[in-house]
Amino acid sequence: MFILDSRLERDTVSLGDFPLCRLLLMNDAHYPWFILVPRREEVSEVFQLDVADQRLLWQEAGRLAETLKDTFAADKMNVATLGNVVSQLHVHVIARRRDDAAWPAPVWGRQTPIAYTDEQIRGIRDKLRLVLTDFDFGA
Repeated sequence: MFILDSRLERDTVSLGDFPLCRLLLMNDAHYPWFILVPRREEVSEVFQLDVADQRLLWQEAGRLAETLKDTFAADKMNVATLGNVVSQLHVHVIARRRDDAAWPAPVWGRQTPIAYTDEQIRGIRDKLRLVLTDFDFGA
């Protein structure tokens, strides 16, 4: 049974599910920062997924990155798996702009997060819903 790491649960807003991954929004309005978490038990590395799931993970990450680049007019997309603090496999997909609060440095620990408002979260869901038409946004 898939259980989301408590730190990811605490720091993010769940937006819904791709066929493999749960899509999360990092609750920091400084950046359009999304996280994909494969809904598989006890996986901390990409190579622990079977080949079909590895392929699906990168398809979902690529599709999300392309969507975010267009939706948020990103100058660069940062796509990475790190897992030094949260070992559960997760992929960061961050739309970076030259005028963002941390450019060109990494976004981690740069400043105190600013939580999204409910209205901002609804707006992000609505933007993504327009282009990810086969994505399960849940309720």
